[in-house]
Amino acid sequence: MNLSSLGWDDFFSGHFAPFESTPDGFTPARVALEHKHAYELLSASGELTAACTGKLLHLATARDALPAVGDWVVVRVRPGEAQADIHAVLPRKTKFSRQSAGEARHATEQIVAANVDTVFLVTALDANYNLRRIERYLAVAWDSGAQPVVVLNKSDLHIDPAAARAEVEAIALGAPVLALSAERDTDPAHALAPWLAPGRTVALLGSSGVGKSTLINRLLGAAHQRTSAISDAVGKGRHTTTHRELILAPSGALVIDTPGMRELQLWDVDEAALDTAFADITALAAQCRFGDCAHREEPGCAIRAALDDSLLDFDRWASFQKLQREQAYAARKADPRLERETKAAWKKLHKAARQIYRAKHGD
Repeated sequence: MNLSSLGWDDFFSGHFAPFESTPDGFTPARVALEHKHAYELLSASGELTAACTGKLLHLATARDALPAVGDWVVVRVRPGEAQADIHAVLPRKTKFSRQSAGEARHATEQIVAANVDTVFLVTALDANYNLRRIERYLAVAWDSGAQPVVVLNKSDLHIDPAAARAEVEAIALGAPVLALSAERDTDPAHALAPWLAPGRTVALLGSSGVGKSTLINRLLGAAHQRTSAISDAVGKGRHTTTHRELILAPSGALVIDTPGMRELQLWDVDEAALDTAFADITALAAQCRFGDCAHREEPGCAIRAALDDSLLDFDRWASFQKLQREQAYAARKADPRLERETKAAWKKLHKAARQIYRAKHGD
């Protein structure tokens, strides 16, 4: 294999140049699999097992500074061995991130996949089908910098998959929407072929049990990932994938499979990404009479008018507002300065409220 077949391009070549000009024997490699204390890499010289140097671990101020699946890393291969030491992580062209699981106060960024060209957002047309969840995934996908494609899997389980596709197209503005059955279609890879070009990287993302592993196996033409049947109790597929992995497909594309996500909490999603995911709402808000319209009781509010005339679905508006609140909260967690400013503002409000109360009722 050569570097270009692994997704190497001028972007990464430019960032690797300072390492290439040193006499240290550095070479680039791509992270295919992450273990607890080691990584499996793909390189021009073949597959490598690697670990981070102590210096890299020491300098990493957060988990996102360490390698993730899809990353390009700078390594020195040990002479005569298929092992290497990772000295640096090259800048990421794109990254799909979420807030790590656990207590919100200790939340950190978790990189699900890096340097992805296309994100296949897989959902199932069974009991898992949820428009609000699709909106959430789209917002994070647009923020990643990759092109999102919505894949409605298990179309054989839906009474009218064409109607479901049209329903999703109405909210997935700017993103292609496909309906297929990874298990029953003769060639499900054919529908995805435009995004499976050699050297291109795609990631499959979705909640547990939507059929990502089955779709991966059909794309690879082999039973690479373990699958399980739909649960009769809840009408959903079972979670099977337990790790992230970058796999070279027969088409020459690089496919990243990921474990199903029970929840997708936002991590510092840019406001522009929300505006893209909800372009219809953004366009309506621009028509409000006042630029700082809060969309409550203000005269000339285009949002309220659209809701009253049923031109804007209330659930979609509520979803947008919820993601806005989450985005603001995640931004504060990602930026300590914003967190301090927000706390200071609330302290001032509480102090003013106490002063008003004392003025009216005394001490």
